[in-house]
Amino acid sequence: MALVDMVMPQMGESIMECTVITWLKKPGDRVEADESILEVATDKVDTEVPAAFSGILKEVLFTDGDVIAIGATIARIETSAEEVSDVPANQPAPAQPEAEPSAEAAAQDLEASILAMSTRPAPAAATPLADSPVFANRFYSPLVQNIARQEGISREELDRVPGTGAEGRVTKQDMLDYVQNRQPVQASATPVAASAPAPAPAPVQPPKVHTTSLSGQSNIIQMDRMRKMIAQRMVESKQISPHVSSFVEADMTPVVQWRNKVKDVFRKQTGEGLTYTPILIEAIVKAIKDFPMINISVDGDNIIVKKAINVGMAVALPSGNLIVPVIHNADQYNLVGLAKKVNELSNRARENKLTADDLSNGTYTVSNIGTFGNLMGTPIIMQPQVAIMAFGAIVKKPAVIETPQGDLIGIRQMMFLSHSYDHRVVDGSLGGRFVRRVADYLEQFDINRQF
Repeated sequence: MALVDMVMPQMGESIMECTVITWLKKPGDRVEADESILEVATDKVDTEVPAAFSGILKEVLFTDGDVIAIGATIARIETSAEEVSDVPANQPAPAQPEAEPSAEAAAQDLEASILAMSTRPAPAAATPLADSPVFANRFYSPLVQNIARQEGISREELDRVPGTGAEGRVTKQDMLDYVQNRQPVQASATPVAASAPAPAPAPVQPPKVHTTSLSGQSNIIQMDRMRKMIAQRMVESKQISPHVSSFVEADMTPVVQWRNKVKDVFRKQTGEGLTYTPILIEAIVKAIKDFPMINISVDGDNIIVKKAINVGMAVALPSGNLIVPVIHNADQYNLVGLAKKVNELSNRARENKLTADDLSNGTYTVSNIGTFGNLMGTPIIMQPQVAIMAFGAIVKKPAVIETPQGDLIGIRQMMFLSHSYDHRVVDGSLGGRFVRRVADYLEQFDINRQF
């Protein structure tokens, strides 16, 4: 028999620690490989952690409520000799700290959670009243506490929220349902008659901020934790990567004409709407195959060339905030597959149904700023990636058209492509040729192609 350590596995690219919610197994219990042994919470998701291998759980090193760093030893399991020989294959290696992605991916999940309420049908549960049972000394995950803080829910009020989790624990869904139907709680509140109609959900408001006046001429707003993280990561990305931007204007007329021609048939045959995003991502994937040194990251003096092409796409939430889910192995999808994946991730983002895996391991990112009416921009790189591209609005413009009979002036559908890249490892030649190649694929789009 041997005593081996089990470490906290990686929970997502931007997650460096988590909080123990509860242990599902206790010392002395038999555990099987991949069997869940504890539940943990992060600022993004609550999830269960599986055992790395089979054996007897001899010791747990953390208790409920403790914060655990990714890669830390969390338990010790006694295994047989045969099971020990398999440990290297099953035991997750301690995670190495990586530069975290920009705050657009890491900081918007909480806002997405709150905003998703506007699209969710109202639950049957009513808002707890002042005489509801009080669940004192109950554990609350960081995500639940963040929602409570953003919504101005006091600890006293939080202790009255009914929980549907283990041992009455309040889950994220409990909080979203409660906030949607929340009414002001007063000490003298009286029970609401059963026949009274349920109140209409209050309109979603931006996160509450506390302001103080300075001589009546200006206000001072204290940053909350999320905003501090946004500021830190934006500065870090600029400090890590010397940003350079290249711009190209592409003639999108063939793409616009083809989409207008097939979008109705596309929806009938596939059940999916056809936006420009999957077409743009298809061109990005083709260009990455032509220039694989754009699909890299930097580790000290080493350049890591990624074989997988995982394209992150910025999704606008109802608040105007952005979150960046990732299409993993985007090169393995045809246009129909990309359209389905784009629509699926966009809908799940707006409904706050993304998982940590959906936001991790991106190797290149795109942002369609044209949806905001912007012509071009200089996006900030998501660390540890080395490049990001923004697509501007498609605008009708007079342009020179070259024909065998001579040059003509015509109305064309034009779009700017903005490419920001890390000048440590991507020089102007590679960065400029890459964005030009993406534009070439769009301009040479086959207007007679099938799906």
